[in-house]
Amino acid sequence: MKKFFFYFHILLFYLPFLSAQHKISVIVIVNCDSLPDNSSVYITGNDAQIGNWQPDFAKLIKTEDGEWQKKLSLKAGKKLEFKITRGSWENEALNDDGSVPDNHKLIIEGDTTLNIKVNLWADQFERKIEGQITGIVKYHLNVTADKIKPRDVVVWLPPFYFLEEEKRYPVLYMHDGQNLFNPHTSAFKVDWQIDETADSLIRKNLMEEIIIVGIYNTPDRRSEYSENDTGYAYMHFIIDSLKPFIDEYYRTLPDREHTAVGGSSMGGLISFVLAWEYSNLFSKAICMSPAFKYKRFDFVDNVNSYKGRKKKIRIYADNGGDEIDSLIQPGFDEMLLALKKQGFYVNEDLYWFKDEDARHNESAWANRIWRPLIFMFGTDEGKKLLSSF
Repeated sequence: MKKFFFYFHILLFYLPFLSAQHKISVIVIVNCDSLPDNSSVYITGNDAQIGNWQPDFAKLIKTEDGEWQKKLSLKAGKKLEFKITRGSWENEALNDDGSVPDNHKLIIEGDTTLNIKVNLWADQFERKIEGQITGIVKYHLNVTADKIKPRDVVVWLPPFYFLEEEKRYPVLYMHDGQNLFNPHTSAFKVDWQIDETADSLIRKNLMEEIIIVGIYNTPDRRSEYSENDTGYAYMHFIIDSLKPFIDEYYRTLPDREHTAVGGSSMGGLISFVLAWEYSNLFSKAICMSPAFKYKRFDFVDNVNSYKGRKKKIRIYADNGGDEIDSLIQPGFDEMLLALKKQGFYVNEDLYWFKDEDARHNESAWANRIWRPLIFMFGTDEGKKLLSSF
């Protein structure tokens, strides 16, 4: 009897653990009559099996019935969120009216089969694109560099650039350049509207005039925006090739005090790395929804282990509260703490903002971009405005 109670208590102790480890089968079936038989369909979402939102990671298998299927093995209790694509966000599955659907959501409780009918894909739908480029932009096409893919570069000029022919300007280098100014070139047909925002702030005397350089991304975006060999090749492209060209071709203020870098998500990470590692060239970094520390990406350790003099840089960092931003939140918090330990002070050389309702997308970054522009380049009136929020 004593032995029975002993094993009974052991069972009670391990039961929650065993339950948490129990794997449940989830089968996702996609039906789509509008696709050729040789098409590829993918599932992507908030789990490593489906790529952690990488749209071309988890390919579904075509069955003899003309369906696309994927079997997942997930832990009980997990809240699964996912979408269906054909390999990129430019051809994700849409609602029948052409709108972008919310994430499919499922709490994993028991073996489940999900049947999803897709009638329309983003590349099959001619959606009305709202917005335009405000101001003057110059394009430099097919710019090449060693060890990375060629790309276009777009340069936005401040409103009075051609009226004041002797004046020179600070420069903000931004990643994901095709998404910044023009909704027609943006991957999601929604741009950051940084041209409209900067133009308005300048004309209202809330920020100084600046030049904005948009560097297009490539299919190697994830690698180029990481701290690895490709990432350092990309950073040296900016440092050794692009910046010297911009400083020669345009009327810039080329010193570090007037040179900034910015981006979102992985672009936020590489912006921070550029400013941190090359503070002799960059004095400001805009990091929106940055992946400071998430899975194999981790630059927090670099900051924690730094033993030199305090970096003379200013950091703007913000994030939202949706599923993706919540995944990077722990690493974000660790970076804020690491920066404070390195002597950074909030609202002086470190600005942090969180929008709980914001999603991880261009529309959300467009709504917040005025904050870093004023923090980095604001006039006295602009800084008063920012401090009131």
